[in-house]
Amino acid sequence: MIDVVEALPNSRAGNYIAAQLIRSCHSPTFNYGEAQASESTKDFIHKMSVVLKELKECRTALKIIVKKNMINPIKKLEAIQSETEELIAIIAKSIFTAKKNSKG
Repeated sequence: MIDVVEALPNSRAGNYIAAQLIRSCHSPTFNYGEAQASESTKDFIHKMSVVLKELKECRTALKIIVKKNMINPIKKLEAIQSETEELIAIIAKSIFTAKKNSKG
C-alpha cells in the first residue's frame, strides 16, 4: 500500500487520498495484532470488527483511485484490490465464526 500512496499524484486530491490510505490500509495490521491479544471473545469480535471497517474504507479509497484514474496503468492496483477483497472475506468469516461459537 505504501507503493500505491507514493504513486498518487501530488495534488490536493492525491494527498488527501494518500493520507486516508496510510491510515485505513495500515490500521488493520495493527488492530489485528490487538485482536490476537484480545481478553475475551467479545473483545476479539470488537477488534476484528474494527479491522473489517478499516479494510472496507481502504477498499473505498482504492475504488476512488481507479474511478478518478489517479494511477496509471490501473493494472498496478489489481493485485492490491484483490488482496483487500480477500482480507475482507477472511475477517468477515472470522467474526461470523467467533459470534457463532460464542453462542454455542
